[in-house]
Amino acid sequence: MTPNEVVSLVRKWLDEERLFVKEQNDPRAHTHVLIKYPQGKQGHMFAVVVPKNRDLVAISSMTRVDEGQQDEMAKHMQEDKDGWAEWIHEARLQLINSAVDWGIHMGHKSNKKPGPLQAFNVSLPIWFDGITKNEFMHSLRRLWLAKLGIIHEIKYSYGPGVGKPGPVDDWEKSKSARAEPSHSKPTEQESIEVEFDEKMSFGTSFDPSEWA
Repeated sequence: MTPNEVVSLVRKWLDEERLFVKEQNDPRAHTHVLIKYPQGKQGHMFAVVVPKNRDLVAISSMTRVDEGQQDEMAKHMQEDKDGWAEWIHEARLQLINSAVDWGIHMGHKSNKKPGPLQAFNVSLPIWFDGITKNEFMHSLRRLWLAKLGIIHEIKYSYGPGVGKPGPVDDWEKSKSARAEPSHSKPTEQESIEVEFDEKMSFGTSFDPSEWA
């Protein structure tokens, strides 16, 4: 199956399921769209990408932790180090058990990253020789449920937040690095904020070329 055939299929499936589609300009991809899954208020934003020079479809989504929740985590870290260590350990295990690829962004302190949890991303590849509508839709569902699991754990442990996205030190560091003069090739790590507590980024802690 060629990349163009896969792109046509994916667009057909998205249209059949009446999922919101927003085109993204990405010279590294045959197609790169943002979609909302599932429909309605519970929907989250996902990037669906068919990268060039690969034979896969990459699906990913990033969630940014609310500022109020980060503040509560910071208090927990100070008042109960062991309890915090156990909580973040359990969060990692939950992501591992969800059977998706994932990454987390922790707050920085000097060269250490003790927390709080500032953002996390989930992703899955589907190779061309195994892509069907069933596999594509179930991959979206698995990613959505993996996100919900962590989001509910955060809300249960640290409250609903204040409705304002908290800082993400990794992204701030990345912005600073890009702002400095450099003779190296510029990176393409544009991020798109899509909800008050979510951030969608293709190229930040997510690169389909890393899949062997």
